[in-house]
Amino acid sequence: MQSELQISARGLDLDERVETAIRLYAERLERYHSRITAVRVAVEVPQRQMGAPIMYHVSFNIVLPHGEVVIRRQAHPNLLTAIQRAWEAARRRLQDFARRQRHEVKVTSYGQS
Repeated sequence: MQSELQISARGLDLDERVETAIRLYAERLERYHSRITAVRVAVEVPQRQMGAPIMYHVSFNIVLPHGEVVIRRQAHPNLLTAIQRAWEAARRRLQDFARRQRHEVKVTSYGQS
């Protein structure tokens, strides 16, 4: 990565194990696009109704030279699972972005014979 990874937490304190997992997932994103400029990961626990289960929301914001990939809230009651799901969504979206940049996306033309 060309710049520092930014991890923010709102409504909870992240322990060393969770921060290490986030760092590993962020490093693995470089396999899918080599020119990542910045990665911002936000973990939050929104306010909830009394008795409702805690849902962890994780979002990834990946900055690239010619665009940005944003994954908003992947919610799950297990924090590590929420991080993994957000990373998987970011990976898929980053792969799609890279395919579009390489012009590997199939273009359909309607109305032509």
